[in-house]
Amino acid sequence: MTHDEIVNDYILRYREAARQEMRDFESESSLSAAIRRAALCELRNGKRHLHQRRIPRRVLEQVEMRLQRIEPRLAKATDFAAIHRSVDQEVGGLKGIGALTVYDISHRIGAYLGKLPKRVYLHAGTRIGAQVFGIESDSFEPGILPKPFAQLTPAEVEDCLCIYKDDLKGISSGRGHRHSGCVIASRQLRCSM
Repeated sequence: MTHDEIVNDYILRYREAARQEMRDFESESSLSAAIRRAALCELRNGKRHLHQRRIPRRVLEQVEMRLQRIEPRLAKATDFAAIHRSVDQEVGGLKGIGALTVYDISHRIGAYLGKLPKRVYLHAGTRIGAQVFGIESDSFEPGILPKPFAQLTPAEVEDCLCIYKDDLKGISSGRGHRHSGCVIASRQLRCSM
């Protein structure tokens, strides 16, 4: 696949499901409700998000308790980066809570607050995809990627780097690959990395 094909395939197959998930958080009744569902990693239907399926419920309940305590700080966050920093400081050190969960929870809370990522945040599978472009930092400006990626928001670039990490490695090595590591479940994008 080429970069154009990867971006077009992402838009066609995954964009709407990812956007619907964020619309679900935008429409929560209150910040407290958004924090609860984000921290417990629950989809609209009450099921656990596949990214966090292996995290024990008691750990996620601890995450919720800690994040509810900082609700005023989250409400005053000026941008996504501030939300991400606050979530990371509060729960990033808990056993079982890694960079992917910190990002996902931050993204969900940010959707409610109308503060979405302006940078691409790396973790797990996204880091593998970004390494193809020589990116080693924890986050980066999406404008440094090849032109086809300009059609995507930073959050969509994050999804795309994870979903198509094998294709991107194939492009850089001259071998073709089909994307793996991510599946669609309940019409929601899930990266298994």
